[in-house]
Amino acid sequence: MIRLHHCPQSRSMRVLWLLNELGVPFELVTHPFDKSLRNPDYLKLSPAGRVPALEIDGMAMFESGAITEYLCELYPEAGLGRLAGDQERAEWLTWVHFAETVSQHVAALTQQHIMLYKDEMRSPIVMQIEAMRLAKCYAAIEAHLSGPGEPRDYLLSSGFSAADIGVGQAVYLGRYFAAIDEYPHVRAWHERIIKRPGFEASLPGADDPVIYKSDFYPAWEVQK
Repeated sequence: MIRLHHCPQSRSMRVLWLLNELGVPFELVTHPFDKSLRNPDYLKLSPAGRVPALEIDGMAMFESGAITEYLCELYPEAGLGRLAGDQERAEWLTWVHFAETVSQHVAALTQQHIMLYKDEMRSPIVMQIEAMRLAKCYAAIEAHLSGPGEPRDYLLSSGFSAADIGVGQAVYLGRYFAAIDEYPHVRAWHERIIKRPGFEASLPGADDPVIYKSDFYPAWEVQK
């Protein structure tokens, strides 16, 4: 039995996308993005009160990078991982965990624009700095996709993998705060991967609670 605890538009979205790509049966438990994640029963699954939490094989996992590695090793036939001994293993691991580098800037911007609900709590300077750091992440992905050699369709030369899922989900949320228009290879890659049915199945449903009410949050404005 696999049970994923999930908040729409959060890091758990990358695990939901991965499970859909793996094509394995699982149960989805959707939570609001609020203090209910501090419930003692939920804290037994995720001690920090965050998503994702994955119940699997009689245990609970609560880090998306670790969950990605475990699921890809559990279902190697899907071809989304690069197992020990594979020549792309190190590169795959690097990009799987680079998703968290992108996500930390998204989280900081989400806190500034959305979670801090009073103007005096917010810092336009922090917003600008974090948006710039997010753009540097885009630039790193752009440089990787564009060379040296032939441009890549995916993060790994061998094709689509869970690395694209993790980084792609982080960039998908990052676009609420920093556009990817100036990065043509990132834009083409991102448009390619979000057309996948697995991604579409990870999007919030019509009745799901969502974090982002606007399409874009400019770094230079304090939202009201």
